[in-house]
Amino acid sequence: MRRSAVVGTALVLALAGTAVCAPADTAGASATTAARGSTGGERQVTLTRWDSTKQWRRGTMAGTTVSAGRLAFDQPVASATAGSRTYDVARWTSQWVEPGYAFTELIASWSARTPKDSWIEVQVRGRGNGERTSWDVLGRWASGDQHLQRSSVSGQSDDGTSVAVDTWRTGGLAGFQLRVRLARRAGASYGPSLDLATAMTSRLPSSAGATSKPGPARGVVLDVPRYSQMVHRGHYPRWGGGGEAWCSPTSTSMVLGYYDRLPAKKRYRWVPKDHTDPWVDHAARMTFDHAYDGTGNWPFNTAYAAPLAGKAFVTRLRSLREAEQLLAAGIPVVISIAFGSGELDGAPIGSSNGHLLVVVGVRANGNVVVNDPAASERRRVRRTYDRGQLERLWLDASGGLAYVITDPAHPLPDPGRASNW
Repeated sequence: MRRSAVVGTALVLALAGTAVCAPADTAGASATTAARGSTGGERQVTLTRWDSTKQWRRGTMAGTTVSAGRLAFDQPVASATAGSRTYDVARWTSQWVEPGYAFTELIASWSARTPKDSWIEVQVRGRGNGERTSWDVLGRWASGDQHLQRSSVSGQSDDGTSVAVDTWRTGGLAGFQLRVRLARRAGASYGPSLDLATAMTSRLPSSAGATSKPGPARGVVLDVPRYSQMVHRGHYPRWGGGGEAWCSPTSTSMVLGYYDRLPAKKRYRWVPKDHTDPWVDHAARMTFDHAYDGTGNWPFNTAYAAPLAGKAFVTRLRSLREAEQLLAAGIPVVISIAFGSGELDGAPIGSSNGHLLVVVGVRANGNVVVNDPAASERRRVRRTYDRGQLERLWLDASGGLAYVITDPAHPLPDPGRASNW
């Protein structure tokens, strides 16, 4: 299994892929049908999070320290050489986590600061039947792109596990450990830090099942601003070229706009003034996965949003009823779907191998109000989709994949018996 920890300036050590949000001949791995653990039964999803001093200290520190709920670089315990630069490295390793079932997929997400040329690398390993897997890299990430080209590392296929862009796939493991490597230029006084790491494990049935009944968000429609990915068609080919490829950063930006947490103007002043919604161009650049060759890497989107909004992570929801719990708390939800011709009535595009949009409300009859960035212009973004169609397309395509982005004024609701936020 691939374990290289050496990352060079502007160097990508991963397999290139194809990223698509709207109509396409091929779909990126982030948009493929989720791995299924059984042909029927319960949708098993668990989110494990580390976001407090107590939780971080349950793990093992190696050159890291924790203060006020933030894990930070303290002193080097290893080094990495990249090009002409040497990096000091510190580590944090979680305790072993067992969700209580044999999980077949894991997606990690994080909220980090990486000042100047510092960066982080997120790794995972598992255990089952008395054996441990080797460590796999889930992502090398920095908030900027001047020194490190953030990238996934697809492949790494051995000992029954593999990485598909942002998703760790297994044959069914009982437990896992997460490890974060924090890297800074040798001798530097600054370093990366994290205030959140999560790991979502799942084992899913082979089909969506019956449509859920309307729940607590019936009649709720959040005032989420409407942005179109299509008005960016042809923008910045090196970051996906806008249009069909930018559904994810456009959706993420709509949620940030709802919270009034878009980046400061100085952050996107490099975008020409005549570009509509220039913060979307900025988001595309700052979520771009240089190995996957697209902006649809799920945790890269939440990692971009988290420092701006407050908290953000990737999870799976079991149904639209769970999404409604978030909507009722004032939290819009970004979801990942795929559909063929005629499968989604009222959609602005005829089909998609992988697409993200924002769920913003529920009509009195239970149908779902969305902001669909695939619309040709802003005024066409707001749509109402049939509940049964949308839920099936979401659960079948991505297993209920969702970005959950919150600000301090909109904390997560009590999950009750749920274990996925």
